[in-house]
Amino acid sequence: MMKYILVTGGVISGIGKGIIASSVGTILKSCGLHVTAIKVDPYINIDAGTFSPYEHGEVFVLDDGGEVDLDLGNYERFLDIRLTRDNNLTTGKIYQSVINKERRGDYLGKTVQVVPHITDAIQEWVVKQARVPVDDDDVEPQVCVIELGGTVGDIESMPFIEAFRQFQFKVKRENFCNIHVSLIPQPSATGEQKTKPTQNSVRELRGLGLSPDLIMCRCSTALENSVKEKISMFCHVEPEQVICVHDVSSIYRVPLLLEDQGVVGYLSRRLNMPIQTRPRNMLTKWKEMSDRSDRMLEHCSIALVGKYTKFSDSYASVIKALEHSALAICHKLEVKYIDSANLEPNTLQEEPVKYHEAWQKLCSADGILVPGGFGVRGTEGKIHAISWARKQKKPFLGVCLGMQLAVCEFARNALGWKDANSTEFVPESKHPVVIDMPEHNPGQMGGTMRLGKRRTIFKTNNSVLRKLYGDVEYVDERHRHRFEVNPELKSHFEEKGFRFVGQDVEGERMEVIELEDHPYFVGVQYHPEFTSRPIKPSPPYLGLLLAAAGKLQSYLQKGCRLSPRDTYSDRSGSSTPDSEITELKLPSILNE
Repeated sequence: MMKYILVTGGVISGIGKGIIASSVGTILKSCGLHVTAIKVDPYINIDAGTFSPYEHGEVFVLDDGGEVDLDLGNYERFLDIRLTRDNNLTTGKIYQSVINKERRGDYLGKTVQVVPHITDAIQEWVVKQARVPVDDDDVEPQVCVIELGGTVGDIESMPFIEAFRQFQFKVKRENFCNIHVSLIPQPSATGEQKTKPTQNSVRELRGLGLSPDLIMCRCSTALENSVKEKISMFCHVEPEQVICVHDVSSIYRVPLLLEDQGVVGYLSRRLNMPIQTRPRNMLTKWKEMSDRSDRMLEHCSIALVGKYTKFSDSYASVIKALEHSALAICHKLEVKYIDSANLEPNTLQEEPVKYHEAWQKLCSADGILVPGGFGVRGTEGKIHAISWARKQKKPFLGVCLGMQLAVCEFARNALGWKDANSTEFVPESKHPVVIDMPEHNPGQMGGTMRLGKRRTIFKTNNSVLRKLYGDVEYVDERHRHRFEVNPELKSHFEEKGFRFVGQDVEGERMEVIELEDHPYFVGVQYHPEFTSRPIKPSPPYLGLLLAAAGKLQSYLQKGCRLSPRDTYSDRSGSSTPDSEITELKLPSILNE
């Protein structure tokens, strides 16, 4: 029987439900269970595809091309699973499916209402999606973690709360439990931890018909015992059901924090789950990762040149991919956020201080990363940054738009085509080096891009990126773009040592660029950050970090192996522990 764990949030949004849901999944997975995850977003958008990154952070892309909330990225990274677009449920999707049914006449002339029709549709969706295999072994999951976005008491999440209230009786008590994540503020004036917001939030949740089984308290410092007892008394739970999730040095510590407080034991009793209590290799790996991230002494700085730099969640997966790579080579990562518009000459006239600060950051960084983006603002600044990286031989990685702009920069400054540009920005350019794609339909914005997992074939044997991927013939990576490099102008670039080493299966789309006689100048049309994992960093990002730390050549000479002190001790490839492995072995991290 499937076990459902619903994670709700109170007091404020953005409290860390995503990390807590992922961590609960992680500790259950380390017990040998198959875990899947569903994110419920109460907004009316069908998916996250049309959001500005300032709304909810970056748009995460799945294998099937689903554009979803960035929490699904957390689930994939923590649990090492592959989700589909239906793992992100929105009000828009539910209403759309119910209205379509009504138009077809499926409701036999009945009045279609929020209760029971919308609430039934939500429950059916969850039951159906929970059974879809998400691991490589195609086994049906045993546990489904459901995260309800927003805050308890929001008008828009009411139908979902009501659906889950009914759901707990439908699937029976021993198959459903609720974790409520709440905030314990600590006003600096008195310094004491306040429980009233949590009491109010739990009272509201209980008034709506859901009783939390675990109350996870987000706080800046560890919960005092008296506070724990007070929450226990006023929120109708035992003290062992109050879990403290205080701020920690790295998010890899959260699963360990929950494990230490007996969350696995409680869930196995409450949900009647047969959990083996053997030493768990998988959590050993998490402990090693978090210990390592606290111990690193050497630094490495990467300049992230983008246009959404005011809000770090806009580049959540990019930052994570950089962190995974930095962790793999034992360097402490420093990301220098640079608003690309500040690198442009007109900023020098209007705000000279910003201009010089931005260039100072760029010039002092060990490596330069230009991530994906849309729209013309700030693109000239990115081109200036790319030009500097190329001429100064600074390690550079361009992703999606970053790769397209690297092509524009080379065309302008090395081929002498001064007006070279993308037709996205200058439709009438004489040298359109980046052009519109056949799939793109200008009338519609949502879901009209080249999305999801596509294959890239390496066209040459001596490509740096091919070696970083383990000398494979092709890679499957996720895409999200409307424009692409103009294949007709390819030969002009290759004559000058600017090589298109990776192309799509038909050989029409340029996927990977590399520049000869440069320590690391790579551009990729896909988004490798979406498939980066803590133990398996994404090769393009790993290459950037290795080059920035001055270790790339020795790494390639050793046949793409890290030195023994940089590898993890346990079998780090699979996330499902084997009962046979009792002793810890020492293989290379990227060899799995």
